[in-house]
Amino acid sequence: MEHLERCAWFLRGTLVRAAVRRYLPWALVASMLAGSLVKELSPLPESFLSNKRNVLNVYFVKVAWAWTFCLLLPFIALTNYHLTGKAGLVLRRLSTLLVGTAIWYVCTSLFSNIEHYTGSCYQSPALEGVREEHRSKQQCHREGGFWHGFDISGHSFLLTFCALMIVEEMAVLHEVKTDRSHCLHTAITALVVALGFLTFVWVWMFLCTAIYFHDLSQKVFGTLFGLLGWYGTYGFWYLKSFSPGLPPQSSSLILKQDSYKK
Repeated sequence: MEHLERCAWFLRGTLVRAAVRRYLPWALVASMLAGSLVKELSPLPESFLSNKRNVLNVYFVKVAWAWTFCLLLPFIALTNYHLTGKAGLVLRRLSTLLVGTAIWYVCTSLFSNIEHYTGSCYQSPALEGVREEHRSKQQCHREGGFWHGFDISGHSFLLTFCALMIVEEMAVLHEVKTDRSHCLHTAITALVVALGFLTFVWVWMFLCTAIYFHDLSQKVFGTLFGLLGWYGTYGFWYLKSFSPGLPPQSSSLILKQDSYKK
């Protein structure tokens, strides 16, 4: 438990800072551009991380929203109820997860449709020999073909959105004070460590995506959609009274508005 507390203390001191929420979007954009530059000008040799079947990609990134949802749900419920004591407000804040799910579903469906309508089926990865008879990606793959269209990076979108959403929700820790002997303290500490670990995984795999996968334009659009999903909610809609609202903090609305004006 002592090691868990130390880890949680470290994460509180890093991810919970207002400066992290303010500069993380810019850091993600910079790392996406820098990684893409490396990919184009000086490609790195094949490695564990360049393999799409690596453990982090298969068991974490491909189900990134499920991990984010499942850990944020108890975290938001426990911290918000501890601070407000009102079930109605907790349910209102938990609706941010429904909003996030809607954003995830709409964006990934949009990306899939764009790839479908801009793509064609080819006989080889070298894009030789168009197979006109196959009009969908699924049919193309079933027949051993290779589908090529404008494939907006779903990884860039989802990892951006998930990382930014987690650090926004963890801002509530500025207000949470619990008795170390209470079971609530243990539960929140464990969730802080898990969410912190998840955030570092998302940022790391975002950088790996920039270095090893997709074209620059595909990553730019993916990252842009992630940023729009985050800013459209936490930077705009959640500041309004008719919304799920921001995590409960002292003068949170004023501080939030000031941070985006700078």
